[in-house]
Amino acid sequence: MSAVVWGNLIGVITVLTMAVFLGIWVWAWGKRHRKVFKRMAEIPMEDPPEGPPATAVEPVPGEVTSADSQPDSTVRNHPPRGDRP
Repeated sequence: MSAVVWGNLIGVITVLTMAVFLGIWVWAWGKRHRKVFKRMAEIPMEDPPEGPPATAVEPVPGEVTSADSQPDSTVRNHPPRGDRP
C-alpha cells in the first residue's frame, strides 16, 4: 500500500475514534444520568469515620500499656512541634 492510502486510513480511524469518544461523552452527560451521578458522588460522605471512637477509653486496672513498657531514658519531654524555635 502506498503512503497516501495509509494516510487516508489513519485519518478515517482518527475521525471514527473521535466520533465514538464524543458519543460516549454526550451519552454520559445526558440528563437521565444526572441523578445517578449525583447519588454516586454522595456515597463517600455516608461512610462512618474510620479509627477508634471519639470517646476516651479508660485503661483496665493492672493492664500494661505501651507507655508503661518503655524505660524512662527513652521518654523525652519535648514541647509540641509548633512551639519549637
